[in-house]
Amino acid sequence: MKKTKIVSVLLAGALALGLIGCGASKSDDKTITIGVSPIPHKEIVDQIVPILEKEGYKLEIKEFDDYELPNTAVQDGELDANFFQHIAYLNTTNKEKGYDLTYTAEIHIEPMALYSKTAKTLADIKDGATIAIPNDTSNEARALRVLESAGLIKVAAGELITPKDITENTKNFKFKELEAAQLPRTLDEVDGAVINGNYALQAGLDATKDGLVTENINDPAIKNMRNVLVVKKGNENSEKIKALTKALTSDTVKKFIEEKYKGTVIPVF
Repeated sequence: MKKTKIVSVLLAGALALGLIGCGASKSDDKTITIGVSPIPHKEIVDQIVPILEKEGYKLEIKEFDDYELPNTAVQDGELDANFFQHIAYLNTTNKEKGYDLTYTAEIHIEPMALYSKTAKTLADIKDGATIAIPNDTSNEARALRVLESAGLIKVAAGELITPKDITENTKNFKFKELEAAQLPRTLDEVDGAVINGNYALQAGLDATKDGLVTENINDPAIKNMRNVLVVKKGNENSEKIKALTKALTSDTVKKFIEEKYKGTVIPVF
């Protein structure tokens, strides 16, 4: 009798814990956590809060100022999704870190541009000038292609190129490789900087007005520079991720991007 009583108590306890766990899971299914960079990603995601509320979901938005933590957080299950990166960066991260991330939708593209506080035109960039570029592999290659498109350098064929792959540098430019977020702050110290769209926007720079040369977003070669909604593989078909994806590709979001950014951020859905 004593043994039977103990077993019964254990079973009851396990059942109670199971019910609590199920209740928590059910509650969590109505909460979506997403990691974003401040501009433009948070501004865009803010637009879908009421859309998701109408569908019965609460959206928790967490801001990040770097490119590392949001992917780690999705991989570890701390976030349901993130929205800050382009396809090329996602692919590189998966390869280098062994992550298992994918994307559910292409949202927008931010043209990368070359900015300078001392040069008003490309011709004003002096011989031996120092140009700052992002130091992460995908964006560094992208920046070098922007400089090549302006006729400032020539680079070898390949996807993940670095300054070592420059084949022609007639003006003897020097390159300063820095974390992407630091680039706007270096404009007082260098002759020019090729800056990612989101960090340029945060610094009050406009690619269409301030850029000495701006990326051609219609170039098929930069399709993998589109910013995407990222989740961990296996979660892309969950109901809340479907709801998040639908909201982020809504007409409301498209109209907001077009009216707010006027060509510095361009919807691609």
